[in-house]
Amino acid sequence: MKLLKKYFTWLFLMALVPHVASAQPTPNPDISNWMTSPGIIGAIVLIAIVLVIAIFILTVKASGYFSHLQKKNELGKNNDFSERLLEMDKEEIETILQKRQAALSYQLSGSELGSDLAAEDPRGMITQVTHEPNNPLVDEKKKSPVKYDTPVQLKKIITWYIGSSVFWLVFGTLVGQYLGMKFVWPEMDTISWLSFGRLRPVHTNAVFWGWASMSMIGLGLFVITRTSNNTLYSYTLARWAWWLMNGSVAIGTLLLMSGINNGGGEYREYIWPVALLFAIGMILTFYNFYQTVATRKIEEIYVTNWYLLGGLGWTIILVIIGYLPMYQDGLGETVIQGYYMHQGVGMWFMTFTLGLIYYYLPAALNKPIYSYSLGVLAFWTQMLFYTLIGTHHFVFSPLPWWLQTVAIVFSAGMLIPVVAGTTNFLMTMRGSWSEISKSYVLPFFLVGVIFYFVGSAQGSLQAFRFTNFIWHFTDFNVAHSHMTMYGIISFILWACIYAVYPKITGKEPRQIFVGMHFWMAFIGLFAYMVSLMIGGSLKGLSWIEGEPFIQSVILMQPFWLWRAIGGTLMFVSHLLFAYNFYDMSRGLEEIPKKSYPFDANSQDSDINRLRVKNENETILIHLLC
Repeated sequence: MKLLKKYFTWLFLMALVPHVASAQPTPNPDISNWMTSPGIIGAIVLIAIVLVIAIFILTVKASGYFSHLQKKNELGKNNDFSERLLEMDKEEIETILQKRQAALSYQLSGSELGSDLAAEDPRGMITQVTHEPNNPLVDEKKKSPVKYDTPVQLKKIITWYIGSSVFWLVFGTLVGQYLGMKFVWPEMDTISWLSFGRLRPVHTNAVFWGWASMSMIGLGLFVITRTSNNTLYSYTLARWAWWLMNGSVAIGTLLLMSGINNGGGEYREYIWPVALLFAIGMILTFYNFYQTVATRKIEEIYVTNWYLLGGLGWTIILVIIGYLPMYQDGLGETVIQGYYMHQGVGMWFMTFTLGLIYYYLPAALNKPIYSYSLGVLAFWTQMLFYTLIGTHHFVFSPLPWWLQTVAIVFSAGMLIPVVAGTTNFLMTMRGSWSEISKSYVLPFFLVGVIFYFVGSAQGSLQAFRFTNFIWHFTDFNVAHSHMTMYGIISFILWACIYAVYPKITGKEPRQIFVGMHFWMAFIGLFAYMVSLMIGGSLKGLSWIEGEPFIQSVILMQPFWLWRAIGGTLMFVSHLLFAYNFYDMSRGLEEIPKKSYPFDANSQDSDINRLRVKNENETILIHLLC
């Protein structure tokens, strides 16, 4: 009788629950016209934007190349004249000398800028003339004369963080390159610790927590002191955090290769004691950053510090929730997995990196950020919308339909901070496009910002049920993750490192290697993501059509080959970056010839007060250049 009573009570409660609480109240989408769906068309347009940016950069480079050819032709004419001069007789030479004497007494008429006179250098302003190298895409750029007189301890700790990040980048992408080759030659090995299931989390965790996180914190150490006009609160805490976080990644890597992991939780494969080491390092870093800002020597808190402290604080909370025992199995684990996985990307990597842009981009261009208000808008809307979109990874799963719908709606809402941030960055770059031909810092920033818009917008489109139905669980997701973590995070980090590290060490890298790094990384990423996007779409359609699974494997073969080719270009670019970092680090012991003094006790030293006009107000910001 009690059992029957419970049964009717359960039916009564179910009748009161809205229909959307069920897992899937509607049938699967109709894919007969899949190419005309907004999500598919939008993704194609976004990829076209990346291609347009590539053409734009190539056009600027080609323009420089043709200018070089023109100068080379003019020089050739001068050389021909010198050779003809040797063959002239005395009368011809005297005639030329007379013309020269007349030229010396020539009076300006005001039309010289439009004349055909040959260019000369009467004041000796040209210091070097070279005919080589003739490299239109990776040509030599001008060097920055500015050197930052940074405290020695800060120099060393920044070098520690960025140096370890470079190691994890090379190691993590070497593992990724090996995994990519396994798709082409699956019989490469039969060793258990080299199996795909063990190496894949080694790759993702090494580049997530090793490369990106360590590099971000290292760059943040410089920013937090400059924007606070203060010394770092504690170098000891920074060193302890370095050891804890690097130790966590190293131990976690060994355990993952040994088959010891946390189960199926993506990006939280480290067992909890290993993850605890990283979390403690994050807490120490947050405390160090917070105290540095709290004891700042200026009144305002620059917007960059909002992003840095917000990203650190949110990630500490995120890691704690992700490892709570009650969320390690069942559907609760699935919900938390979507929350953890997406917040790890959005609230840690994206938030922190965006904060770095708000400092390093204006400093590199020697101009203020376009709009402080847009930066604040982007910050708060990022905090609002990003926290509820994780479930869009589990559309059409047994999770409640309303929870999936909330994730989709908030994914669309993410367009607000993305558009605000992209507009702010591009408007800051406006008027400085000539810097593309002078430095590789702006091309790295430009590609990162464009991928920020393209990758984020494409993620919002992918959250829609129709596109999710086609792309989910396919290689398209691999392309999307590389578009964001590589196209946005890595390119922005490289831009920041090339912008500031030479000014800390006083040693510029060879620009031809920086150019090779840029183009190999960009072309490799483009080949990687486009091939997997096309292949992933075909694979999803194959599954929907009910074809045998092995058929989807066969059709992916040519796309996996292009994945390996693109990955190879990306990996080689990382080796070049490692060499560039080593080259820049050799200047640590050199005394800079020209520097800006740093006095932490002065209110005004090292601060350029830049007024930024926003909609109806003028905001005084302290931008440390």
